[in-house]
Amino acid sequence: MPSKTKTTTVFELSQFGKIEKRERNIPELAANEVVVKMHAASLNYRDYLITTGAYSKNLPLPVVPLSDGAGEVVEVGSSVTRFKKGDRVMPIFMQAWISGRLNKDAAKSALGGSIDGVLQNEGVFPAESLVSIPSHLSFEEAATLPCAALTAWNAMFEHGCVQAGNTVLALGTGGVSIFALQLAKAAGAEVIITSSSAEKLDRAKLLGADFCVNYRDNPDWDKTILQQYKDGVDHIIEVGGAGTLDRSLNTVRLGGHISAIGLLAQGQFDATKLLMKSIRLQGIFVGSREMFQRMNRAIEFHKIKPVIDRVFSVDQVQEALDTLKSGSHFGKIVLKF
Repeated sequence: MPSKTKTTTVFELSQFGKIEKRERNIPELAANEVVVKMHAASLNYRDYLITTGAYSKNLPLPVVPLSDGAGEVVEVGSSVTRFKKGDRVMPIFMQAWISGRLNKDAAKSALGGSIDGVLQNEGVFPAESLVSIPSHLSFEEAATLPCAALTAWNAMFEHGCVQAGNTVLALGTGGVSIFALQLAKAAGAEVIITSSSAEKLDRAKLLGADFCVNYRDNPDWDKTILQQYKDGVDHIIEVGGAGTLDRSLNTVRLGGHISAIGLLAQGQFDATKLLMKSIRLQGIFVGSREMFQRMNRAIEFHKIKPVIDRVFSVDQVQEALDTLKSGSHFGKIVLKF
């Protein structure tokens, strides 16, 4: 007698601006795959852009959105040895980027865009495209790591070579910048944070920020920072809007490093400064599984706890996306299944 087809609840982006709850069949498990029961997911600005159509009008719809999630293994394929039933895991952002340099195939494997993401009760993933959750983290905390945390880690330690005693400037208080603050402090660096909110800057100080600048009160924030750090800062996490990159070029030291993150660092800038100051300007597109595993070892060693602004029910995904759009959050916005 044939086995009954298993189904799962998914939240499907059926058209831009419309997420619908549906039932889908769980595909038959391949030998190298596992089924993960999702317990939590977190939002990135990319998710908002994807769901509104601002990221690309050419995405294949319908698609299950969101790239970042955490859950437990409930079934394993016949050849899987990396995980067993009951293990706590996170899918990696780009399912095909295991190690080495980013290539075209890996870039096409980002969850929640060209392929289905994590906004589903149970999902099927290749076992090699999962990593274990640090033992001290909850599912909600772990769900914040795959994109924002790894982006900050890659920027500072895989490309930026941040060391103890360096100065790091992180723009704003979103997920990437707060992870940059936490990871840089754990490495012994001095951290500068900018925000338009005095309340958020106070919270950043509690996390260890050494110098804070309110760019609403100080529109020439680059000059304010240079008054404190005469030679400029070693590394900048550039996640600002149009116009901030030029100020970042002013602020970085000779031979310093600027990491351009995501889709936010846009606008015209004076390229002459790149040459005259011998600056390294590096685009960062999350990271590989091996980078993720290195980061997780550091997070576990230092017992770093992600900063969660607010937890919504998964059924409140649209409200959560609206909160993300407003920019009122400090740290990460999480959905709980």
